[in-house]
Amino acid sequence: MSEIFETLKEIICEYVEVEADDIKEDSSLRYDLGATSFDLMNVANAVEETFNVSVTNTSIKKIKTVGDIAELLAANVK
Repeated sequence: MSEIFETLKEIICEYVEVEADDIKEDSSLRYDLGATSFDLMNVANAVEETFNVSVTNTSIKKIKTVGDIAELLAANVK
């Protein structure tokens, strides 16, 4: 999962004003990293394109931390 996590950190840095070193698996996207709803949609779109997966609205609503995204990807990326 570390390769997924490192790629995910790059994506998050592209859309959220945060340093890669500040992103941890238990980082809250909203509260720790300051991501807005717009940021989260951009991250979700980039994740879909990068990993060739579909992120549903239901999945997005369940995601609270960076680790939540990494787990979702680990379960769906082959």
